[in-house]
Amino acid sequence: MSDSSLLELQNVSFAYGEGENLISVLENVNFSVLPGQRLALLGRSGSGKSTLMNILAGLLLPEQGSVVWHGTDITRLSDAKRVALRRQTIGVVYQFHHLLPEFSAEENVMLPAMLSGQSVAASTRLAHRLLAQVGLEHRVGHRPGELSGGERQRVAIARALAGNPKVLLMDEPTGNLDEATADQVLSMLVDLSKATETSLVIVTHDRRVAAQTDQQFELYRGQLQSV
Repeated sequence: MSDSSLLELQNVSFAYGEGENLISVLENVNFSVLPGQRLALLGRSGSGKSTLMNILAGLLLPEQGSVVWHGTDITRLSDAKRVALRRQTIGVVYQFHHLLPEFSAEENVMLPAMLSGQSVAASTRLAHRLLAQVGLEHRVGHRPGELSGGERQRVAIARALAGNPKVLLMDEPTGNLDEATADQVLSMLVDLSKATETSLVIVTHDRRVAAQTDQQFELYRGQLQSV
């Protein structure tokens, strides 16, 4: 393992089902993310991208191999310790923003900070700063239903950044956006990554999206290969 890696998969394998119905999704996958890297993980629908994403995020443990966050093998941790470490290490944004509809943009972004022990005042200041960074300082009091699709995705990104993650994982972050809005969100993401030195991993089927990153990998028949 590289001492400088923030996130690393070592010989990771995963399969669904059993016996004759066993479907291998990942086979001895190795992958690492260095500080400040912007990477794309490509693959067709059903290739196992979501499984790989969930393993990277520590939401699913591999059947074989190790998942290492900043030098710690999370497969050896209890659920509680893994959750605590995730809050310090990983931010996740999904294709569907999963914002709480009854909360304002400000409140949605405040929540992770408050769960980590920050005061209401500190969480509020953080939410305002992050929403300004994603260009939504004028929408802090709006609820998700009052925001456009692109704005909701920006709030989700700000929320993911509230824990000051070292790596931001994005699962089809522009899948529900039109092309122009997707381009705006991607440009903003790359700029934020550079400004905050946050590593970025985008899981996508869209090669146009992947082209915005520094390096691309493709998942095919359980293997992850550099494109």
